[in-house]
Amino acid sequence: MIVDEGDVITAGGIMAWTDLGLRLIDHFASHATMLDVARHFLIDPAGREQKNYRRFYPNLSHGDQAILKAQHWLQMAYKQKLTVPDMAEKAGLTGRTFLRRFETATGHTPNAYLQQLRITEARQQLEQTKRSFNEIAWEVGYDDPTACRRVFIKTTGLSPGQYRQKFGYQSHAA
Repeated sequence: MIVDEGDVITAGGIMAWTDLGLRLIDHFASHATMLDVARHFLIDPAGREQKNYRRFYPNLSHGDQAILKAQHWLQMAYKQKLTVPDMAEKAGLTGRTFLRRFETATGHTPNAYLQQLRITEARQQLEQTKRSFNEIAWEVGYDDPTACRRVFIKTTGLSPGQYRQKFGYQSHAA
């Protein structure tokens, strides 16, 4: 949200000006003053990370019909145990050709793409249900909830509990 190049500091995002303001106060006044201002205005002094808000939008406009076929299939089958050979077969391509074309078309390896699909669904479940993260992890296709948790944190920058607290509809109810 903040880009600090030393003599030029800028912010992106509609509310990033608050992070920028705190950064400037910290830089030109003091850290203690910045914390006081943050408390006064009820701003989290740690700031926000873009990845907390970033969503996965698959590229479906690349024009590679074989890869599109695999992508559409993955949208439906992501909860299953899937391998790259399964994906290549759906696309009607050999393994190496599939890997090369998939990454060129989507910007992701097949496994990273599959993880994004699964984490997108896990995020939605955390936002809309009270189900445990372990249940959600199993439902979206992970055999190991701990592995899902690691990918979730890497993708969102938040633990599943933090994510639910921040974005779940229950956390905003009266």
